[in-house]
Amino acid sequence: MLSRESLDRLLVSTEQMQQIESKVFAAGMPVAALMEKVGGLIARRFQALYPQAQRVGVLVGMGHNGGDALVVARELRVRGYEVAIYVPSEQLSELTNQHYCYVSSLGIKIVDDARSFAGCDAIVDGLFGFGLNREITGNLFETIESINQLAVPIVSIDLPSGIHGDTGNVLGIAIKATHTLCLGLWKLAFVQEQAIEYLGKTELIDFDIPLADIYSVLGASPSITRMTIDRAIANLPIHRSAVTHKYHQGHLLLIVGSEQYSGAAILAGLGARATGVGMLSIAVPKSLKPTLLNYLPEALIIGCPETEAGTIKSLPDLDFSKYQAIACGCGLTERPSKVIKQILSTNCPIVLDADALNIIAKLGLEATISTRTHPTILTPHIGEFKRLFTKIPTANKLVAASAAAQSSGAVVLVKGARTVISYDGRSILIPESTPALARGGSGDILTGLIGGLIAAESRLNVDLAEVVATAAWWHSQAGILAAREHGDLGVDPLTTIDYLKMVIREILDARNFGKIQ
Repeated sequence: MLSRESLDRLLVSTEQMQQIESKVFAAGMPVAALMEKVGGLIARRFQALYPQAQRVGVLVGMGHNGGDALVVARELRVRGYEVAIYVPSEQLSELTNQHYCYVSSLGIKIVDDARSFAGCDAIVDGLFGFGLNREITGNLFETIESINQLAVPIVSIDLPSGIHGDTGNVLGIAIKATHTLCLGLWKLAFVQEQAIEYLGKTELIDFDIPLADIYSVLGASPSITRMTIDRAIANLPIHRSAVTHKYHQGHLLLIVGSEQYSGAAILAGLGARATGVGMLSIAVPKSLKPTLLNYLPEALIIGCPETEAGTIKSLPDLDFSKYQAIACGCGLTERPSKVIKQILSTNCPIVLDADALNIIAKLGLEATISTRTHPTILTPHIGEFKRLFTKIPTANKLVAASAAAQSSGAVVLVKGARTVISYDGRSILIPESTPALARGGSGDILTGLIGGLIAAESRLNVDLAEVVATAAWWHSQAGILAAREHGDLGVDPLTTIDYLKMVIREILDARNFGKIQ
């Protein structure tokens, strides 16, 4: 069971959050008291985000989200802000109406048109919370449309109004927030790609839900979680035993590259190198051996027989038992199906990416992956996923990845702006990334990272899905850090590789200053 400091890992559905809140209220917590607490926390966070703002507009909905917004309006007024509120609905819940009457008595300005917020320095969105499940139409549609057209920062309470709490779908129209302050526990919408452009910057506002209530609903081992820095640290190559040696740090075999895609082999190799794996062997068409040695002089480069097209024809006689992991597919092309068949019978984890996945799709999952007795990791983007799992709908990537892992028995990593890793009834979400990584070569680096970490951690009896998720998190953090300094267009694959080291450095610095454990 996790501690309060680890709540950042948890994700809840709308139904689960409603169950948790019901337990809190059933235990005696007054709804009004909780609303006061939440509203105060939001007001303080708003003040920290916008200390220079003077005029604030507050959108008020009919339910508890609107009540939270009215508490925020009152607290900001007390703090010296000039506050105006707009209530587009004529009917308010009893508690929200009480707050409305009180803020009215304080002389807070009430406007009758959302466009009146044009002169505000910031807007607080409290129209709808996580429970919205109907299309927004009529006056409310026009209100949100008007707000989105204003060049004013917007802070949404819990979720941007109009976003479905589970799917992240836009219910007709939605607020495009600058910041979203998620209340209590992360909702599933925050890891759904269709919600990203509406969320803005996100953060969790912890209002002290009792842990017992959370775990009575989610269970001791929740099935859907977020990858976090404290979780990743357990599998990152930060510290080593003083008496270790290279043979204790794992041996990875990469099977990659072709004459046409020699860069893919290099990038996968450089990604693997970053993990500190003890031994790195790279099987490539023999004509590429000098090129690979130029970039990776410490690696054991295995020159393979090649076809006239410059692809691997077959693997030489290799002792597969000496490898703790094999990663295959980057730049391979779809010709060497014989190579894929050779490694399927190996007794170590194998990572299949890119062309290896396309070969598997042609050979059939049942004839390939399903026959393996050792772990398989599949790392498709959504197009490769559709070729592999033709009968699984992909509208909801989280659901699709879980179904694919269940049907194949593999660890399935589905790439994207919100990467998901599923295995054995569990799913891990990478909660942030950057469009800077949307370029050729990024996936090759990730394959090397996954293979290297698996090989390096093989002696520690670790959770394989955790290791794969750690690699994906590390990869995304390197891209985010690089984009912060160079912009999205300045992050080429070699820059991403350089910033893998910077991520580790930032972790070490944070540890030295006591910011993380």
